[in-house]
Amino acid sequence: MKKVWILNHYATDNYFNEGGRHYWFSQNLKNNGYDVSIFCANTRHNSKDVISLNGGKYIRKIKNDIPFIFVKSSLYEKNNYKRIINILTFSKNLLNLSNEFVSKYGKPDIIVASSVHPLTLMVGLRIAKKLNIPCIVEIRDLWPESIVAYGILSEKNILSKLMYKCEKIIYQKADAIIMTWEGGKDYIKNKGWFNKINKNKIYHISNGVVLSDFDYNSQNFFVNKNLEYDIKAFVYTGSIRKVNNIEVLVEAADLIQNKYKKSDIKILIYGNGDKREYLIDKVQKLGLTNIEFKGSVPKKYIPSILKQSYANILHNKSTQLNKYGQSQNKLFEYLAAGKPILQTYQTGYSVIDRFNAGVCLDKQTPDMIANAIIEMSNNERKSFEQGENARSAAHEFDFEKLTSKLIKVIENEEV
Repeated sequence: MKKVWILNHYATDNYFNEGGRHYWFSQNLKNNGYDVSIFCANTRHNSKDVISLNGGKYIRKIKNDIPFIFVKSSLYEKNNYKRIINILTFSKNLLNLSNEFVSKYGKPDIIVASSVHPLTLMVGLRIAKKLNIPCIVEIRDLWPESIVAYGILSEKNILSKLMYKCEKIIYQKADAIIMTWEGGKDYIKNKGWFNKINKNKIYHISNGVVLSDFDYNSQNFFVNKNLEYDIKAFVYTGSIRKVNNIEVLVEAADLIQNKYKKSDIKILIYGNGDKREYLIDKVQKLGLTNIEFKGSVPKKYIPSILKQSYANILHNKSTQLNKYGQSQNKLFEYLAAGKPILQTYQTGYSVIDRFNAGVCLDKQTPDMIANAIIEMSNNERKSFEQGENARSAAHEFDFEKLTSKLIKVIENEEV
């Protein structure tokens, strides 16, 4: 039985939700005879939940036969310097506990070190070198490229340059590189790094969905048995922050109600964030009745909400990163719902275009969004066919299928 360590700072959420990328990978790896442990922080991102360590530096807990090792990490609540300290303490303590954990539970055969931040990858490579085993690095967020894309740092900033240099070193040292975007190899090529990095060790394994869980939840957990009787609901689920640019959906709703006089359409926003109250106030000032902010709901209720919609809206602020593809978790839930998807921006390697599962807009403007919503609502037959295509596409992204790709990377076979 091959022993696999998965390192993911933020997999604490997987423990609480009993789901998530590495939870589902672990389930399927175990079903294929692997012994898997997930290492994560004892703090939970965007939450006050903390796993008690009983005075130790880590604690091992089992959730549905999956061992989670919670590593001591400093407390934080916001994206400020305290989060940076949390990243540093997690990374340092993870590195320091490896010898003790090996002596107690045995040496791993391979490490899968997963971003968001690059320190987890660096620690994974360091532990792997010390134990003389391979390390796979998994890139789910490009640091610093995503920070540059959102305007937080400039590409020429000295910190950015340092992070790019570290990123290149990580890719060089990794035994294999997994990227969640189909165009991940393009990113490394565009950086001009192929002279130092073997492109044959770069793999694409996207995010996905567990269809059996999605279908079970959709049939058993409802916010309302019927979302709306008399309207066509266009649903957005996710955060409501500056980066999500939800204000453009409010402006589209204004056009639909006041310019086009359409009364059978409603935009429903499920989620929370620091822009929610501001947008609710804007909706009230505009006198809009065709857009509602429903607040957050537990994840298990999302499938039934998505399946009761007329169409689902895939939306966030468009950036230069979109050219490398898409792999948002919500995309695969939207596909599983079997309803057409309105994507308000363009991406390279578009899943929606490939499977004809909805509409992708050329420009992310209120006018284009409003017109697309109206056109989709008027063409029920086409929307129904796109919804069926979406559900068919979801089978390609079931985690059982994605795990088979991961196993081939672990076993150094051709994917």
